[in-house]
Amino acid sequence: MNSRLLLALLLTGFALRLSAAELRRDLEYGRATGTALLLDASIPDGDGPFPIAILIHGGGWDSGDKAGSNVPGNGADISPWFEPLTSARFTWFSINYRPSTSQRWPACLDDVQTAIRWVKAHAREFKGDPKRIALFGHSAGGQLACHAALIAGDDTRVQAVVGFAPVTDLEQDAKNRDGLSTSLQRLFGQPKEVNDTSRALLRAHSPINHVTPAAPPFLLIHGDADKTVPFAMTEAFLAKLKSTGVRHDLLVIKGGPHSLMAWEKIDVSYKPAMIAWLRKTLAP
Repeated sequence: MNSRLLLALLLTGFALRLSAAELRRDLEYGRATGTALLLDASIPDGDGPFPIAILIHGGGWDSGDKAGSNVPGNGADISPWFEPLTSARFTWFSINYRPSTSQRWPACLDDVQTAIRWVKAHAREFKGDPKRIALFGHSAGGQLACHAALIAGDDTRVQAVVGFAPVTDLEQDAKNRDGLSTSLQRLFGQPKEVNDTSRALLRAHSPINHVTPAAPPFLLIHGDADKTVPFAMTEAFLAKLKSTGVRHDLLVIKGGPHSLMAWEKIDVSYKPAMIAWLRKTLAP
C-alpha cells in the first residue's frame, strides 16, 4: 500500500466499502427549448442528510452521457466516479445537458446552473444536504463545473469543486491547437482562426479569469501525461487559486493520460484520497 493511499484511509477512518443505494434514472430537472433535461440520482441507505455530488460529464461539450458515457469505456466515461461516491454514502446526481450539436453556448452552462438550483430545492427528497454540495467535472465538464462555481450567485453557490483535467483556460487551449478546436468552433459558432470576437468569448468563459477570494475550495486531479488538456493548464490554474487565496489541492496521476478509464489501470489511489478531501471539506 503506497503512502498516499494509507494516508487517505487514515483520514477517512475506514476503507471504502460498498454501501446499499437506490439508483433512480432519467429524472427531469428542467426543460429548455422543448427538451427535457434529465439526471440520474443515487440515494444512500440511511437517514442522512448526506453530502451531495453533482457530476458533469465531459466529451467536448458535444457528447458524453450521465450514465457514464454514450460510448462506455471511452475517454469521456465518468463511471469510475460512481462506486467511490456510493461507497462513501454520498447522494449523487449525474446530469445530462444540451450538447453543442443542438444548442450553442451558453446552453450547457445554463443547464448546469438549472441542475444546481433543482438539486438544492429537492435535496431533502434524496436524503441530501443542500448546504454541502460538490461539483464534479471532467475535461469539458470540468470547464462547466469550475466556471459555474466561480460565477455563482446565492442560488447556485456550492461548497467544493473537484476538477478532473478541467479545461480552465480556453484561450490557452486555442493557442495550444493553433486555433479553435472543432469542439470550440461548434460551441461558440466561430471559425478555427482566432479573431477579436472569438478571443473575447474564450477569455470571458475561461474559469481562470473568474477566480476571486470568494471561490469555494478546489481539488484538481490530472494525469501528467495528458496530451488533450496539458497538465500545465492545471498548474497555471492552481497558481491563480494560490495567488487569490483560494483553498486548493492537487492529486497527480503519474503517467496518466486524459481518460479516466485509463487511470483505472494506472493508479486508483486518487479515489480514497478524493473521498478523504471531500469529507474534510464538506464536514457538517
